[in-house]
Amino acid sequence: MGQPLADRIRPQNLDDVIGQTKIVGKNGVLRRIIDSGNIPNMIFYGPSGTGKTTVANIIAKATNKSLYKVNATNAGSQDIKDVISQIGRLDTQNGILLYIDEIQYFTKKQQQLLLEYIENGDITLIASTTENPYFYIYNALLSRSSVFEFKSISNSDMIKAIKRAIEIKSTELETKVEIENGLEKYIASISGGDCRKAINIVELLFDICPHYKKTYFLNISDCHELGQRSASRYDRDGDMHYDILSAFQKSIRGSDPDAAIFYLAKLVEADDIISPCRRLLVIASEDIGLAYPQAISIVKSCVDAAFQLGYPEARIPLAEATIFLATCPKSNSAINAIDEALKDVKEGKGIEIPTHLLDSHYAGSKDLGHGVNYVYPHDFPSHWIYQQYLPSDIKTKKYYSYCDNKIEQATKSYWEQVMKKAK
Repeated sequence: MGQPLADRIRPQNLDDVIGQTKIVGKNGVLRRIIDSGNIPNMIFYGPSGTGKTTVANIIAKATNKSLYKVNATNAGSQDIKDVISQIGRLDTQNGILLYIDEIQYFTKKQQQLLLEYIENGDITLIASTTENPYFYIYNALLSRSSVFEFKSISNSDMIKAIKRAIEIKSTELETKVEIENGLEKYIASISGGDCRKAINIVELLFDICPHYKKTYFLNISDCHELGQRSASRYDRDGDMHYDILSAFQKSIRGSDPDAAIFYLAKLVEADDIISPCRRLLVIASEDIGLAYPQAISIVKSCVDAAFQLGYPEARIPLAEATIFLATCPKSNSAINAIDEALKDVKEGKGIEIPTHLLDSHYAGSKDLGHGVNYVYPHDFPSHWIYQQYLPSDIKTKKYYSYCDNKIEQATKSYWEQVMKKAK
């Protein structure tokens, strides 16, 4: 039995596929496509252990096309050419179904090799990837394919798969099994939505657990040792990294400290200190901004402390900064202002700076009119007097708008009074 348990118990029909009811359930779009018999080019996108390869195998059995499998992690252009060379042979007269696993590892050139053949129908492509296909797959290939997203397996669905794995394993060993209460739930909780990982843990438990007179005792203590960090589905260069950071910032922006702390915990558990520190500094300026101008200084202190302490203690100042920002008043006036100004700069507006603002600290500047008629604001009440600062073609443009928080409204009120007195 050299074949892993996860492969031996892989579902053979759609009814047994765990956790993807939305796409392969009774009314799922993918199921209806498969039932129609007209299989298009498809890309399966989602985390590991969610059924992508399983569904591809089921599709292959449901079609009369010749099946070829390629794993992009160890394949190259020649492997694709070898498949292409099979077109038109007696055994491929009904067409070829090519399954490419981890297609994100193929270069653009390698992916381009397939275009002509999937377009004319000689090859039907089913590709799977754990990365966002809109970032990693060549656009021309993507436009000729239907994308289906596979979701992480929920704990309730995972428990069903774990129980089935234990039952099949005990039948293979012709043995009785005693299971500590809550074991299936615990395995599901540390598997991070990865069904294959959960089944692998079950198989390892049978290998290491104590047994007496052909009765195996599966316990949580052994399971804990096997899967200490299994729940961390995280890749610092992959989609999940950016998804967690996105959820982290959006939770703080949405003033939900509980959600923000949860996503911080995911980053901490993955030993990632640089990403949360950088993102907290961004949030302090982008989402809190002028509603609490001191936020950036406070967060910088927390970030400095985190770097000086290192994990595990770094989690404390990071948690402090996260909760602080989540509960701060919010303002995006600064980012809105700079982005609007950048837009005008990129469009070539405001090229001519008003001459009275130009540098006049050199001989001959007055002959050029530079700095002439500049009015020094500190010579006037409240240190303000009207003069034109923006270039003439955008002189009435307003980039900054006061947000409706206490600090910015107080600032707005102050300047309204100053300008009113100056009239």
